[in-house]
Amino acid sequence: MLCCLVPATIMHCEVLAMLKLPPPVWALIYVLLAAAISWQLGWPKMPGFPLPKLGMALTFIPWILPVWAIAIFRREGTETNPTSPTNRLLVVDGPYRYTRNPMYLGLAFVYAGIAIAGQSVWALILLAVVLIIVQRGAIEPEEAFLEKRFGADYLSYKEKVRRWI
Repeated sequence: MLCCLVPATIMHCEVLAMLKLPPPVWALIYVLLAAAISWQLGWPKMPGFPLPKLGMALTFIPWILPVWAIAIFRREGTETNPTSPTNRLLVVDGPYRYTRNPMYLGLAFVYAGIAIAGQSVWALILLAVVLIIVQRGAIEPEEAFLEKRFGADYLSYKEKVRRWI
């Protein structure tokens, strides 16, 4: 829909419901789209990126961040979905000391690893598109919800910890 192309109206867009997919589903969509686009348009090699081993490392190692975050949520006895009505705890421990979005950050590194391992320029371009969609459709609404739910505590946390890195 056209409304999703205009940042001011994205919150009112019906497609926003689609953006509420769990991060692993976004990862699968990214992989399938990157492969399809690269296959359809050709697989040009990235200049200066003859590093499939680096790409493989970036595909597997960053899963530590989402797994660590989930473990912290479980330890604290709360849900991983920040907008859940039963989520009553602001988690600022573990990976949340370094980034407000360790799950999304971990997946962003996985996406970059896939692009580098596959040496796909198209996958790298798609990475930028996916990150914009996740930022606008998931992270910003979650942060607005957390500000309302936790007020000054969340605002203080936002001042200390960056959104991504």
